[in-house]
Amino acid sequence: MTDTDSPSFTAPHFDNRFVSSLPADPETENVPRPVAGASYSWVRPKPAPAPRLVAFAPEVAERLDFSEADCQSETFLQVFAGNQLLPGMEPYASCYGGHQFGHWAGQLGDGRAINLGELVNARGEHWTLQLKGAGRTPYSRGADGLAVLRSSVREFLCSEAMHHLGVPTTRALSLILTGDKVERDMFYDGNPQMEPGAVVCRVARSFTRFGHFQIHTARQEHDQLRQLVDFTLHADFPHLLPDGGEPDRDTYLTWLEEVARTTAQMVAHWMRVGFVHGVMNTDNMSILGETIDYGPYGWLEGYDPDWTPNTTDAQGRRYRFGAQPQVALWNLAQLANAIHPLIEAVEPLQAVLEVYREEYQRCWQRDMAAKLGLAEFEAGADDELVAELQRVLQLTETDMTIFYRLLADFDPRLDEETDDRDDQALLAPLEPAYYQPLDEESRRQAADWLRRYRERLVRDSVLHGTDVHTRRERMNRVNPKYVLRNYMAQQAIDLAERGDFSEIHRLQVLLRRPYDEQPEFEHYFAQRPDWARDRAGCSMLSCSS
Repeated sequence: MTDTDSPSFTAPHFDNRFVSSLPADPETENVPRPVAGASYSWVRPKPAPAPRLVAFAPEVAERLDFSEADCQSETFLQVFAGNQLLPGMEPYASCYGGHQFGHWAGQLGDGRAINLGELVNARGEHWTLQLKGAGRTPYSRGADGLAVLRSSVREFLCSEAMHHLGVPTTRALSLILTGDKVERDMFYDGNPQMEPGAVVCRVARSFTRFGHFQIHTARQEHDQLRQLVDFTLHADFPHLLPDGGEPDRDTYLTWLEEVARTTAQMVAHWMRVGFVHGVMNTDNMSILGETIDYGPYGWLEGYDPDWTPNTTDAQGRRYRFGAQPQVALWNLAQLANAIHPLIEAVEPLQAVLEVYREEYQRCWQRDMAAKLGLAEFEAGADDELVAELQRVLQLTETDMTIFYRLLADFDPRLDEETDDRDDQALLAPLEPAYYQPLDEESRRQAADWLRRYRERLVRDSVLHGTDVHTRRERMNRVNPKYVLRNYMAQQAIDLAERGDFSEIHRLQVLLRRPYDEQPEFEHYFAQRPDWARDRAGCSMLSCSS
């Protein structure tokens, strides 16, 4: 897939505002160590001995002004494998801290991520290019800084799948095999295996995390904290700056409010599509309200608010699906604590958290109304309707994605005064969503909910003129037909480890249009197969790679 002769490769322009504006680590030796008083360390990617292009994302390439020929060139391969730098690239790893599973972990930093530089495209947009799995940095804490193919496939596919679902996210430009073998203990059971190494080029307007601010406050580096906040405002939030161009205390609070709103919007999207991040540590929270760091993630299959895909979280379930809105609020409180030295008052920071609560509630109500095909959310009555639905979805193992998609085809018989269908007839369109048949009592409760739902649809029709077609269209715009189920990613990984990348490419095509019918891919609109129920990589995952 590469062309060894690439004279036409487009040479992008790099700005690199982060390194030109913030303090660098004066030490240049690339060994794990504490890095104080600095925002980043200079570091070069580890060379890949035998790189091979697995896939690239055409939409991301276009955003960066790379042509398809560029992406299939030898130059592209060597640059995004870590073997070559383009003119203007200044690679570095950034310093940050964070709370992991609710506990302060101190310095963390880019342990296996290396920022190549900030590209400025023809539209004047700044995009940071980051290699994940490109080798050790001063923040690697004794690890090798590398990544394996299985985690890289998951990162590459999920970044793009989330974007096309309409979820704010970092993007992925390329996935490249390095030719290395990397040792990983997938189950943390003392049985490590050698796996194929890979590197993903991640793309974002900024990779700044909550933890970037936390580390300076934890170290009492208040001058560096202010410098970083001011840089972030100038670089990523210039619309918030006052007329004079220099931020003040009110600007900082307005900025935090915007971070709270975009974080609420992101998490609401997660809940809408049934996505579970799995590792919502503060160092995995983007300041831009974008999903970042795709490790042990997953989509709800059987609807279970207590489900987590992360083996490390299996006991405490801190990052379970139903807890994600509250965890995001807790993380924002830690960011507010980090910014406190610039505000020196508690009350306005507490008000920022209320902004999050209000925005999340607004987004949740909007999304639930759309998921049910309603013109608007009626507080009180619809709260009860949704709460009862969530209870009904747990009566038996019910596939969330399939249920909501099939619910759009439920016929409410809007022109009839009464609905005399029995329980079995009412539930028949939804049966493919159930992993096992409903027992008699569960069937009765589920059918009772459908009758309440029908009454609500009749009222919506009267009040807003919503007909069956409008309702179905509204629902199918927000309830995806196709999501990246873990077993689908694992099938692609299994083939890729044998040198067959065809399933990766098929999933790329499928996941670009998750709300469309795509008859040629109908077989992906199905329950998780039985073989995947307990298989590693298909049910729960670790952070081992």
